[in-house]
Amino acid sequence: MSLPDSEKIVTIFGGSKCGEDTEEYRQAQEVGSLLADAGYTICTGGYLGVMEAASRGAREHGGRVFGIVMNQFKSEPNRYLTDKVASDHFYDRLQNLITRSVGFIAIRGGMGTVTEISLVWNKLQTGVLDYRPLVLLGDCWKPVVEAWKKNLVVSDEDLQLLHFADSAAEAVKIVRSGSE
Repeated sequence: MSLPDSEKIVTIFGGSKCGEDTEEYRQAQEVGSLLADAGYTICTGGYLGVMEAASRGAREHGGRVFGIVMNQFKSEPNRYLTDKVASDHFYDRLQNLITRSVGFIAIRGGMGTVTEISLVWNKLQTGVLDYRPLVLLGDCWKPVVEAWKKNLVVSDEDLQLLHFADSAAEAVKIVRSGSE
């Protein structure tokens, strides 16, 4: 995947199991559209659900879409990708999703989404990644983060690395203000 230094990439995390009739799909499609309109390239895991919706929104607005796919998966990547990067291992896939991005937006998903958020958050906490916005979009995230704070060792400083958004427009605004 060769990118000009000036290309700004935002990675969108989210579940693969939501359909077009779900709130997550609509949010992801709008996020993809808004980011493409603002000149960002988007990056996703490349498959269905939130990944497809974000890719679709970006492509329908003339955007570039990277899908970081796994050679081990039997399913086909979504049809809205402009570029595919194949990985052999999960950690390599996660690194590809994270390292080139200027910001991240997470939409409701499953344990894969939690893994992605956790890795980005930990890299920000430890300074492995320079600051970049990590936005949790949707009302599902606040109770999850509250449970982490209550049951794990999560400081107020750690929480300051997270941003919460109620709408796609708000999530994109946060990413844009933190990455430009």
